[in-house]
Amino acid sequence: MKKVSRRGFVEQLGFGLGASLLLPSSALYAQTKAVPYTGKKLRVALCGLGRYANLIREGLAVSQYCQLAGIVTGTPTKAARWKSEYNIPEKNVYSYQNFDTILANKNIDLVYITLPNALHKEFTLRAAKAGKHVIVEKPMALTEQDCQDMIAACKRAGVQLAVGYRLHYEPNHLELQRLGQQKVFGQVRLMEASLGYRLADIIPEDWHLKKALAGAAH
Repeated sequence: MKKVSRRGFVEQLGFGLGASLLLPSSALYAQTKAVPYTGKKLRVALCGLGRYANLIREGLAVSQYCQLAGIVTGTPTKAARWKSEYNIPEKNVYSYQNFDTILANKNIDLVYITLPNALHKEFTLRAAKAGKHVIVEKPMALTEQDCQDMIAACKRAGVQLAVGYRLHYEPNHLELQRLGQQKVFGQVRLMEASLGYRLADIIPEDWHLKKALAGAAH
């Protein structure tokens, strides 16, 4: 199976950001990749500048479909650092308190929410109300009702809502899908996979370990 480097990962992540809104199905992946994209880039504001946002910004840096255009954070030092490193104009820098004023910013097309799980619904509703398309990191929300409310809000606002699940576009998974569907090694009868680690041993204070923020992921 083809190995993927860190650079390859972030390139695929960047593709996935655009593809989650631009492509109707992963079947168009290879076809679209082969043809250079010459259209307008999606201008993305990252909402929440934690660990995962640092991966996403690398993907955005090499993506031909998207670009990092704004940030939303509750930490002034992060805002200053990201603003400097990525040449983000002051008008595209938001706090959680003034986030709703993004409504007036025509230079932001989409908000990518990488906040703790418990905040996904709130900021999806606020982004939709501001007329911005939304990608919300997995899990979508804490409850089914929350998810339905998010879907309804985006429909009312006429914006698109996507869940940031990159594995639909990740090369190894696409290859496994091909092997199974084309029965390269015969009929698939069993699949077994696992992944695990003890986050508490790595980052004891991580928000994933707090039920109020993580919900079912706790």
